[in-house]
Amino acid sequence: MTKAELVAQIASKANFTKAASERFLTAMLGVVQETLTKEGKVSLAGFGAFVVEKRKARKGRNPRTGETITIAASKVVKFRPGKALKESVR
Repeated sequence: MTKAELVAQIASKANFTKAASERFLTAMLGVVQETLTKEGKVSLAGFGAFVVEKRKARKGRNPRTGETITIAASKVVKFRPGKALKESVR
């Protein structure tokens, strides 16, 4: 599903205009991004949680040369689905 399709679905289910739905979606995604940056976790009851986790530095291999390299430590965003979402997908 693309962002445009998601906006159309929100508009039809919530009885909003597509413009209002797009503003809502853009605002929501911005708030989620800001919160993950500052606090590291966004929980949506019944849906799941977005969590920022640290990934340790590790050894890797350059596929072009075969040389061993060190991949720097980083932070990644992970999604953990809630129980209701897991059961609905099954």
